Amino acid sequence: MSVASMLRNAFVDAPTSLGARARKRRWELFRQRFPAIEEMHVVDLGGTAESWLRSPVQPAHVTVVNLSEPGESSDRISAVTGDACDAVRVLEDAVGPTRFDLVFSNSLIEHVGGHANRQRLADAVRELAPYHWVQTPYRYFPLEPHWLFPGMQFLPVAAKTKIELWWPFTHTRSTSVADARSSVMWTELIGITELRHYLPDSEILHERVAGLTKSIIAVKSSSSRPASS
Repeated sequence: MSVASMLRNAFVDAPTSLGARARKRRWELFRQRFPAIEEMHVVDLGGTAESWLRSPVQPAHVTVVNLSEPGESSDRISAVTGDACDAVRVLEDAVGPTRFDLVFSNSLIEHVGGHANRQRLADAVRELAPYHWVQTPYRYFPLEPHWLFPGMQFLPVAAKTKIELWWPFTHTRSTSVADARSSVMWTELIGITELRHYLPDSEILHERVAGLTKSIIAVKSSSSRPASS
């Protein structure tokens, strides 16, 4: 294993990594906000069946909608291939339920391709369930979380493309300039103002590292209160 891979594992990928510990804390917070989660029917926009099989939280049933192959269905997980921004129609076409207790979405909204699609995704979130949990990396955290490159989110596309091609901490390196450019153009981090615009009836939670906001979560639950910070 290369030094870069070892460092990426230490920070993000390994079960004992900083990222894994942050995800554990996130699940604990999720359970606090939704204490009846084991009785709830959840739709996950942009997730995978495998992630729910490994999850420490087990809802009564999960429907996963993903443009990429979301995995195989099982007794308590239904996997549907389709555009999460058009989830209501996708689920109708799949002859599945279109109303749930909770919408869950983790690190998707920054990848859907611009303001119009982010608004479509938010509209789907609000239509599918009375409650939601929508998490996204925070644009103004110093380290871009997908490439682990400081300030990459503020650079021109040409510079980001070069980073995708040569930066050793890239998760899955592109094999061509065109693929690299596409990869970076499909990643647009957003801030608190944008997330509040898309989901105005949410409470915005902050996940922090060393006192700095690393990711933000729009939450609507029975105990949520829309906040200004």
